[in-house]
Amino acid sequence: MSEPRYRETALGRWSCHVETAADGAIYMRPNQGLEAYPERLLDRLIDGAQAYPDRSLVARRDADEAWRHVSYGEMLDRVRRIASALRERDLSAERPLLILSENSIEHLVLAFGAMYAGIPHCPLSPAASLRSSDYFKVAHAMRLLTPGLVFADDLNAYAPAIAATVDADTEVVGVRGTLESRAHTDFAELERHPAADDIDEVHAATGPDTVAKFLFTSGSTSLPKAVTTTQRMLCSNQQMLLQTFPFMAETPPVLVDWLPWNHTFGGSHNVGIVVYNGGTLYIDEGKPTPALFGETLRNLREISPTLYLNVPGCWEKLTRALETEPDLRRVFYKRLELKFFAAAGLAQSVWDRLDAIAEQECGERIPFMSGLGATETAPSAMFTTGGDLRAGAVGLPCPGSTLKLVPIEDQRYEARFAGPHVMPGYWRNADKSAEAFDDEQFYSSGDALEFADPHVPNRGLFFAGRIAENFKLSSGSFVATGALRGRVLGVAAPYFQDVVITGADRADIGLLIFADAQACQELADTRQAMNEEQLAACASIQRHFAELIAQVNRQATGSATRIARACILAEPPSFDAQEVTDKGSINQRRVLARRAELVDALHEDSAPHQLSID
Repeated sequence: MSEPRYRETALGRWSCHVETAADGAIYMRPNQGLEAYPERLLDRLIDGAQAYPDRSLVARRDADEAWRHVSYGEMLDRVRRIASALRERDLSAERPLLILSENSIEHLVLAFGAMYAGIPHCPLSPAASLRSSDYFKVAHAMRLLTPGLVFADDLNAYAPAIAATVDADTEVVGVRGTLESRAHTDFAELERHPAADDIDEVHAATGPDTVAKFLFTSGSTSLPKAVTTTQRMLCSNQQMLLQTFPFMAETPPVLVDWLPWNHTFGGSHNVGIVVYNGGTLYIDEGKPTPALFGETLRNLREISPTLYLNVPGCWEKLTRALETEPDLRRVFYKRLELKFFAAAGLAQSVWDRLDAIAEQECGERIPFMSGLGATETAPSAMFTTGGDLRAGAVGLPCPGSTLKLVPIEDQRYEARFAGPHVMPGYWRNADKSAEAFDDEQFYSSGDALEFADPHVPNRGLFFAGRIAENFKLSSGSFVATGALRGRVLGVAAPYFQDVVITGADRADIGLLIFADAQACQELADTRQAMNEEQLAACASIQRHFAELIAQVNRQATGSATRIARACILAEPPSFDAQEVTDKGSINQRRVLARRAELVDALHEDSAPHQLSID
C-alpha cells in the first residue's frame, strides 16, 4: 500500500536530547533553540501598521450581515486612543480591566489598548454571566482581582451580573444598551479620547515581565485561579508556534475562529498567531452547538482559512457537514495548509474521515496536528511535528520548552515544563503557586504521558489522561482514563458526545454517557424529536449503544480496559455545577462528584437507563 500524499506545508522538524536522572526522571530538551522574539506582543501590531497599514487584522459581521474590517493601521490608531483614556483612570495590576463580553472588535481594541498602556486585563467567561444563576465565578473574579474598570459590550445582557457583583464605585463601560441602576461610560467616549503625546513611550516602557492579562483556570478541583500571563510568556510562545508552523511566515494566516478569548486557546494562541504573523482573524459568532453551528458553517462557506484550529467537538460536527456539502468542501480546502485540534482528545474515526474528505476534494491529505499545553504555559508546550501522527499523540516539546517526565507507574509519567512560556505564578495565591512548581521550578501540569516507543523517545509521546482523573480498581489495576475515553469515543462517535469513566476502588469500569441528541435521532425508532429523557429511554438507542461498547471491549486486554457497565444520562451537563466549560468540554471530576449517587447505582446495576452489556 502506497504512502498517503500530503499537501506541501512548511512545518518545523526537530529532535530532542534525552537525559535520564538517577531518580528516574527523564529530561527532553529540543536540539533546535528558540529564536529571538519581541519584548511586547503589540510590537508586531506597530510593525504591521507600518509595513501593511491597509491589511485587515480583524473582521466581524455587522448588523447588515456584511463583514466589517479593521486594518492594522486603524487598529493601532484606536489602540493608542484607548490606551491614553485608560491611563488616566489609574488602572494597574492592582486595579486591572475586567472584560465581560463575547468576542468582538470592541473587546479586542480595548484589550489591546490596555496592553499598550501596560494595564493587565482579564476576559471572563461570558457564560459565567449569561448562563449562571448565582454569578459565582464573576463574584470570585471581582474579589480576587479588584478591577478598577469593568467592560460589557451589551449592557442589557450583562446587567444582572453587574448588579450582583460589581461595586457601585467601579466604572462600567459599555458599547450598547443601558444600566437602570447605575451610570456607565459609553465605549465611544474612550475611542474619542485623543492619543497622548507620550503614549508610545508608555508602551515602550513595558517589557517582558509586564503582566499582559489574567486568565482563569477551570477550577475543577478548587476555586478558579488567575494565571499571571506576562508579555514574555505570550511572545516566546508565539515564536515557538512560528518555528513549529514556519509556513505562517510565508503566507499570513487567515483564521475563522469562535474560540472564546477568556480561554488560552482562543485568546492567547489564536489571536496571538494573527497579530504575530500579520494575519487576519474573522470572528465567528457560531459555536459547536445545535443552535449556533449553522453560523460557523455559513462563515466557512464564505471564508477560506489558511489554517483551522479548533476543539474536537467542533471538528466532529464539521466532519459531518464536509461529507455532505461539496460547496463547503471547496471553500474550506481552497488554501488550507494545516488542521489543528487541542483542549481534548479527537476520535481516530473522525481523523480518518477528515483525511478521506481531503483526499476526495484535493487529491491529497492536509497535515493534521495536535499538541499539549496549559493556561500556565501560554499555552503551547508540545507539538506533533513528526513521529506518530494519530489520535492521542502530543509529540515532542517545542523549541524553548524543556519537558521533565516524572515516573508515575505502568510506564506513565507526569509532564512538567520549564521555559520562558511558563507563568511566574497565580495572582494573589502564593500557596497554589508554590504547589504548582517542583523543587527544580518545573511547572507540574498534572497530565500523564506515555512514550509511543520507550526505546525511541523521539518518536514522541501520547496523552494518558489527567493524573487526578486516573484511578485504580479494587484489584489494584491502574485505569488510564484518558486513553480509555479516547478508545470509547473513537468507536462511538458521533453518537456519544462524551463519556465519564467510573470505577475508582470498585471491581470494574463503568461509563456515564452524554449522548449527542442530533446524531442519536437517526437511531431512534421514531421520527419525532425527543428530549434527553426520551433519548435515554429509547430501546433502539440503548441496543445500539450496547453494541458500540461491545466493539470497544473487543480491544480490551483485561479489567483495566474493559467496560462492564454503562448508562445513558438523561440530564445534560450543568454549567452552574461546573460540569461543563464554556468550550463545551466535560469536567470529569465535577460530574463524578455531583452524580455520586448515580455512580453508586450504576455499580449496583440499578441506574436509570442502564445498558445491558454482555
